[in-house]
Amino acid sequence: MQIVKTIDEVRKIVKAWKKEGLTVGLVPTMGYLHEGHKSLIERAVKENDRVVVSDFVNPTQFGPNEDFESYPRDINADAKLCESAGASIIFNPEADEMYDNALTFVDMNKITKVLCGKTRPIHFSGVCTVVSKLFNIVQPDRAYFGQKDAQQLCVIKKMVKDLNFDIEIVGCPIIRENDGLAKSSRNTYLNADERKAALCLSRSLEIGKMMIADGETDVKTIISAIKAEIEKEPLAKIDYVEMVDFNQLETLEKVQKPLLCAMAVYIGKTRLIDNFIME
Repeated sequence: MQIVKTIDEVRKIVKAWKKEGLTVGLVPTMGYLHEGHKSLIERAVKENDRVVVSDFVNPTQFGPNEDFESYPRDINADAKLCESAGASIIFNPEADEMYDNALTFVDMNKITKVLCGKTRPIHFSGVCTVVSKLFNIVQPDRAYFGQKDAQQLCVIKKMVKDLNFDIEIVGCPIIRENDGLAKSSRNTYLNADERKAALCLSRSLEIGKMMIADGETDVKTIISAIKAEIEKEPLAKIDYVEMVDFNQLETLEKVQKPLLCAMAVYIGKTRLIDNFIME
């Protein structure tokens, strides 16, 4: 496995693979990889001849008061995980390699102003731009995204359709700790008390799923029950809890599928996200 730092080198390697008739999978990440990322890489390895993992903390998707500088980074640990999962290349560029006085950005206003986009107004423009760049650099046959970032998955699928990228987008299930907490690089920010408090996210989502399974169809009733469970936890502060159509991210009044129930909750100073999807 190679760690590649430049766009030109990635393109050269991928072109050689394509000449051999090999298929290429891409797993875009911001590094500090965990078992959730590993599951994406392993699936990509099963479904493609070669796999590129991008490992890049993208500055354009962080707001002025967000955690870009403190976001955890460990390329050596990432390399070990990627190699054990079967990746062929880690693309680990510097910011000035990806953005050379860039003036062009991808903006998808309608479905990026809801959910996480309400409180992170520049986030998805940065995500769509860097993912578009990675698609153009690597030109993969398939790209793999985790369902934990469900809005991101929905946005990327729509972007690929609208901009006619010839790429299959593969959504992969959330990987959780044994106690239910969704795996996240930001979990490292939590102290012991906060780590325990964070379980209110997955616990509240289970309540919502059970209500739907029992036949409840009123979205406000379900959201109220989910919020009530979170609000039992003193360290938790809700950013949002919403239920939307999973294709267009439009707010639902009655349960209908496909649906996404998504939340962002601050545990102390750490913003965590979680969700469930019913298709």
